[in-house]
Amino acid sequence: MLRRLWLILPLTLLIGCSAMRPSDFANTTPKFDLFSYFAGETRAWGIFQDRFGTLKRQFTVDIVGEIEGDTLTLTEDFVYADGEESQRIWRIKRLDEHRYEGRADDVVGVAQGEAYGQALNWAYTLELPYQGKTLNVQFDDWMFLQPDDVLMNRATVSKFGFKVGEVLLFFQPVR
Repeated sequence: MLRRLWLILPLTLLIGCSAMRPSDFANTTPKFDLFSYFAGETRAWGIFQDRFGTLKRQFTVDIVGEIEGDTLTLTEDFVYADGEESQRIWRIKRLDEHRYEGRADDVVGVAQGEAYGQALNWAYTLELPYQGKTLNVQFDDWMFLQPDDVLMNRATVSKFGFKVGEVLLFFQPVR
């Protein structure tokens, strides 16, 4: 009986541990407001690392945000260290005080976002070009607003539930 208890206890502890939730940050500051942060021009610097932590790409992003009613349109112009350029246009709708949904041409379905305090969590499937084909990968983005208007973003990229890499981005408004 005692032996079974020792086998069950670690499993119970693992099940009891839950992943981070946006509401965990409800009382944190500075408060992140997605619309006001991205209104106007923003600049970002980022890297992509594979699942082993090997740096694969570096890039900058120039972003222009326009608000019309309850919709934020973000035009993101990417420039990669190897000279490649691309653009993504997000249309993000505020659903209520904490929830958002977003669409872009290379997003499969609808991105779901939730924000509390200094944090925002985005979850979506992105269609990425890969070796002449496209590959659907899942993004789990966590954004954290820091003092001095610095926004940190860590995105875990996965396929079939397995981590394939991580994107790290730092944003700052151009004001």
